[in-house]
Amino acid sequence: MNKNFSLLIKPSSHGCNLRCKYCFYLKKKEFYNETHPRMTEEVLDKMISSFLAVDMPSHSFGWQGGEPTTMGLDFFKKVADLQQKYGRNGQPVSNGLQTNGTLINDEWAQHLAKYNFLVGLSIDGPAEIHDANRPTIGGKGSHEFVMRGRDALIRNGVDYNVLTLVNSLNVKDPVKLYKYVRDDLGVDFHQYIECVEFDKKGQLMPYAVSPEQWGEFLCTIFDEWYANDLNRVSIRLFDSILNKLVAGQASSCVFANDCRQYFVVEHNGDVYPCDFFVKPEMKLGNIMEDSWGKLQNSSMYKDFGVAKHQWNSKCDTCPYVSICQGCCQKNRWGAGTESTNLSVLCSGWEIFYGHTLSRFKTLANKIKKEREEAARYEEMERRRMAALTRQPAVHGKVGRNDNCPCGSGKKFKKCCGR
Repeated sequence: MNKNFSLLIKPSSHGCNLRCKYCFYLKKKEFYNETHPRMTEEVLDKMISSFLAVDMPSHSFGWQGGEPTTMGLDFFKKVADLQQKYGRNGQPVSNGLQTNGTLINDEWAQHLAKYNFLVGLSIDGPAEIHDANRPTIGGKGSHEFVMRGRDALIRNGVDYNVLTLVNSLNVKDPVKLYKYVRDDLGVDFHQYIECVEFDKKGQLMPYAVSPEQWGEFLCTIFDEWYANDLNRVSIRLFDSILNKLVAGQASSCVFANDCRQYFVVEHNGDVYPCDFFVKPEMKLGNIMEDSWGKLQNSSMYKDFGVAKHQWNSKCDTCPYVSICQGCCQKNRWGAGTESTNLSVLCSGWEIFYGHTLSRFKTLANKIKKEREEAARYEEMERRRMAALTRQPAVHGKVGRNDNCPCGSGKKFKKCCGR
């Protein structure tokens, strides 16, 4: 397990000003029986102070919901104050805000820009597609309000990307959706996440994507990106695959073989292992009572982590398992409680990897070669500068057939003198 971890924080819990038809988090009001859940200053202070006291290279706060901006701007001003109060000098601290964007105005955007928040803006596509699944509480389409918030982010220089939940509606025209984000919105950083929700019988909900739809969607997006946008558009899923092939590392928990990369912190300080497993039976503890070390070492957290590679036996013979890692546990559990269930998206992933993996490997090899060449050039420059600074003043410049002053044991002409 990686001892470093980040926080995904739900300061308003399930509270939100929209009523998205596919939202899985609104259901949390069933056991957080509060109309307007809010993180108190006491919980906020304890969370930030204790997290920043953990010895790690960097500390990452991800603010989500529900809708986190319903907490109000003063709450996030307090976040900045507490991070500055408890952070050590030079300590890297980052903040991400996933938002529907409807409450963002210039004052909000100025604060986000001042403290370098990276904003993820949830957009399902053009207005007619977006509004079908993402209405306000009053039933009005939210797209126009999202665009108003987006304009405020742009005016104030806030870095943002677009997160699109791929559902049964917008999955039908992948190129239209991709070009809308790339061209109409002018965004080069995309996230596409599958909408997978189950009913009580373990069947996919009507708004969810089927495995075949998901596979074909990704294939179409990949072909458009590969043909036109390799050096322009960053798609998080594709970046994660390339990172796995190039560096052997999982930059996303989906591609890891252990699901212990972050903690979810609810509004009252309750802690859970994953955004999709905020359930009473999965509660790990509470930050007002338990240390991060205790939470990391809890048997429930360990069991949840190792369950990731306790996949279906079919995965053992799959040519893509080294990347896929059996898919997200959420897509394996369904309405049940077994990590050994085959992911509902399995056949879709097979379609996608079968169509793209050879090209991903070509790109990965190219990246490796470029990095090796860059490393060699850097080493040559280092040696060249070392040679120049070590040349004896009495004898002038080093001769071509003299030993290289860098200490390599080679002749100067074969080393730093090349």
